[in-house]
Amino acid sequence: MTKLAISQVDEQHLRVSGELTHNSIGNERLLNTKRQTEHKTLYFDLSEVTRVDTAGLAWLIHSFTEFKQQGIRLELQNPPEQLQNLMQLGQVTTLFE
Repeated sequence: MTKLAISQVDEQHLRVSGELTHNSIGNERLLNTKRQTEHKTLYFDLSEVTRVDTAGLAWLIHSFTEFKQQGIRLELQNPPEQLQNLMQLGQVTTLFE
């Protein structure tokens, strides 16, 4: 099983590394509890994501929805080309802008 790692860089930045695939995300949830932050935008650095599939994209969209319900905007930084292609195919490229 491939690993997905999410690390907190600072209060506003999270680094996602490894594979964002159906094999790695499982029941991985970003929001186990409500985020206590004064920031209205949370940044996901995806520069260390090595592979992504449609399940990974769905997980990102689900995370986006959960954060939006808390009034927090999710912005992707350095998305890999594979993710960009999936976002174009799914017509969700503007969701994270």
